[in-house]
Amino acid sequence: MEVSLPRMGSSPMPPVLSDGSGAPSTYRRTDMTEEADGTAEVSERLPIVDYLQIGDDPHLVANECTDCGARYFDRRNACAKCGRTAFTNVRVAGEATLRAFSIVHRAAPGIPVPYVSAIVQTDDGTSVRANVVGLDDPLKAELGMRLRLTTYGCGTDDNGTECVAFGYAAV
Repeated sequence: MEVSLPRMGSSPMPPVLSDGSGAPSTYRRTDMTEEADGTAEVSERLPIVDYLQIGDDPHLVANECTDCGARYFDRRNACAKCGRTAFTNVRVAGEATLRAFSIVHRAAPGIPVPYVSAIVQTDDGTSVRANVVGLDDPLKAELGMRLRLTTYGCGTDDNGTECVAFGYAAV
């Protein structure tokens, strides 16, 4: 299946990217390389969401309220828990536990069913909505099962750029 992807950075919030040190940095486009003639070339893989960091060490990055510690993905004007407006970027743990799920049997054309739509709680307490992937039989999903963040290709645009999504696989 081929999908047409928007250019990274077209969302209201700038992407949160890593400089390779593991520390997230904002407003830095690591998905581009500059050619000798001054033009920029987009890499061949782009994350489906700005808070997914791909590469040798894939992980999620959340916005954490500096006052109360509540975590959110994507942009926030204020914390829903305490109302404060200061956030810092934090790496989300890759190991998780399945806390709630639904087995989806009907989906849009081209989406294989059944699949497991889930809420997982990472080992650092972050709640993440994602699919459980890699199960031989989705009906074998169980509350409390241990999971690990994984990435996979979910489509390619007309220029050959692969879209990379994330899910959680059984450990």
